[in-house]
Amino acid sequence: MGLLTRLRRRPAALDVHISEQDGIRYLHLGSDTIQSGMRMSDPTELVLSYTRSMLAFLLFMPQEPARLVNVGLGGGSLAKWIHHHLRATQQVVVELSPQVIACARQYFHLPADDARLKVLQGDGAAWIAAHPSCCNVILVDGYDGRAQATELCNDAFYAAAAAALDPTGMLVVNLWGSDRRYDANLQRIQRAFDGRICCVPAAQRGNVAVLAFRQQPLGTRWSELRARGEALQARFGVEFPDIVGSMKALNPYTSVRLMV
Repeated sequence: MGLLTRLRRRPAALDVHISEQDGIRYLHLGSDTIQSGMRMSDPTELVLSYTRSMLAFLLFMPQEPARLVNVGLGGGSLAKWIHHHLRATQQVVVELSPQVIACARQYFHLPADDARLKVLQGDGAAWIAAHPSCCNVILVDGYDGRAQATELCNDAFYAAAAAALDPTGMLVVNLWGSDRRYDANLQRIQRAFDGRICCVPAAQRGNVAVLAFRQQPLGTRWSELRARGEALQARFGVEFPDIVGSMKALNPYTSVRLMV
């Protein structure tokens, strides 16, 4: 099947609502938990720190990914940022809820589909399983207002995600540190990727971006990561040097390199 094949199942209805405060519009799904945020004066800015942490995959890539899959849309923050900044990247977004897609398009400035962005309504876990070797990067951020979707945090899904990546590819998963399943989910990712993971805590406590590598990543010396982070910060205005520094909190390392 091609990269843009649609896979659908009937989603449960969601209570989708928005709020605004101090010039920022927020998305909520069935609770007061913030799922996405957009600064009205700059719709492509990544307002929530965990979304910026998920960009850590760029620290380990010599160039922009050619093909990226986003599982879970929310307000479309990452999809918008990637579409705006990574001009060489073809991006597919798979979102189960048609209500979320409509909300992102109407209230969060998600662009219309074009040659570099396709938004599909469907089951992200099934889509990934049906598309082996389809992409360089997979971003997973699939939550309702209370928990991560069970279809996106089991051994079968993480194994399918590994198979969907090319040999140098990366999976990036947003986990809630307060989730009682956090340790179990981290172990599932480790098993699927033979222990090759890196945990990146968000600046605002609560979220952890877990990077998982199909093969041993290159450029893990601190000097290389800092230089890459400074170059990315100069290009995108995102605090990549701080993201590099944060990796020491949750990962083994030496004075010379990050251990992955």
